Amino acid sequence: MRPLDRLPTIGLLAIFLAAPAAGEEPLRIATWGGAYERVQREVLFEPFRERTGIAIETIAYNGGTEILENDPAPDIVDMAMSESLAACADDRLQSIQALELPPGSDGTPADMDFIGGARHRCALTHTVYATVIAYDARAFSGQRPSRVAHLFDTEAFPGQRALRKTPADNMEWALLASGVPRQELYDLLSTPRGLELAFRRLGGIRESIIWWEEGGEPVRLLESGRAVMASGYNGRFFNAQLDPDSNIEIIWDGQIQEYQTWVIPAGAGRAQAAREFIRFATRTGPLTALAERLAYGPARHSAEAQVRRHPEAGIDMRPHIPTHAYNSANAVAKDIDWYAHTIERIRERFRDWLESGDAASADQ
Repeated sequence: MRPLDRLPTIGLLAIFLAAPAAGEEPLRIATWGGAYERVQREVLFEPFRERTGIAIETIAYNGGTEILENDPAPDIVDMAMSESLAACADDRLQSIQALELPPGSDGTPADMDFIGGARHRCALTHTVYATVIAYDARAFSGQRPSRVAHLFDTEAFPGQRALRKTPADNMEWALLASGVPRQELYDLLSTPRGLELAFRRLGGIRESIIWWEEGGEPVRLLESGRAVMASGYNGRFFNAQLDPDSNIEIIWDGQIQEYQTWVIPAGAGRAQAAREFIRFATRTGPLTALAERLAYGPARHSAEAQVRRHPEAGIDMRPHIPTHAYNSANAVAKDIDWYAHTIERIRERFRDWLESGDAASADQ
C-alpha cells in the first residue's frame, strides 16, 4: 500500500484555546492505523495541534470496547456506533449530549445538518463506513464474483476467504446467502433458528476461511494471493485501488453500513480537550476532506454536498462512498441497537463455534 503524500492543510475556523502549559500531556486518541490514520493526522490531528497547541498521540486500535480498560484510558476513541452504545449503557463513556456543535458551512444548524441517528448520549458520528466483500481479479479468468452468495460458493469460486474474526457482518452475509431478505435479518438472528442457520452456512466454508483481526490484513491477503476473496472496510480497499497495478475489486452487494463515532472514555484524563477536538473534527471542512481521501460518507449533509475529487488522484470520489445511491441499493444498515443489547452473547456463541472445529487463522 503506497504512502499518502502530505496533504494540504484544510482551511477551518480556528478554535481559540489557551496554549498548554509546558510538559502538559498530549491528547491520546485510539484510532485505526494505516492510510486511515495518516489522513486523520493530515486533516485533523495536525491542524488541531497548530490551532490549539495541543499535541496528539495515537494508540493502536482494532475495534471493540476492550480499549476502555487501558490504564491510563485514552482521551478519545474512534469507535463503531454499535460498540459505543454498548459501552455507554455500561457507563463506560462520558456523556457528550450537551456538547454544542457549530453549524454547517452553509449555516444549517448542527441538529439539522447531521444525518439521522448521528448523535447519541455518549457518541457523535463523523463518517459512514461499510464492510464489504472484495476479490482478487487475477483469481477468476471467467465469471467473477458479484453477489454475497458467491462468498459461500467455493465450487464456482474456489480459494481462501479472509474474514474478520467476529460474528458481526459474517452472520448477516450467511443469512443473505441463504435467501433471507435484508429486512428480516435481525429478527431472524434474534432466534435460535436464525443463529443456527447462520453458523451452519459459515461452517460450510470453514476450511476455506483465513481469519483476520487488523484492518490492513485483508488487502495484504488479497495482494499476496493467499486469499481470493476478503471482507474488509471499503476505504482500505479503495486506498489499495489507487495503485494502478491493483487487482482488487469491490462487491457492493450486501455492503453493511455502520456509523463511526468519536467517544470519550469514562476515565479520560483530558475530557475538556477531547470535547474541543470533537467540535473541531466534526465541522463541514474536515468531514469533506476525509471523504475525499478515504471514500467514507461524511456525517453532515453540508459536507456530502461538497465532496468532489481525490486531491492527488483526481478521481471523482462520489461514486466510491458507501452512501452513493448505486452502491447502497442492496446495503444492510447494521442494527446498532440489536448489537448493543446482544453483542456479548453473540460473541460468546461465536467463540464456541470457532472452538468446535479447526479453523484457519491469519498467522498460519
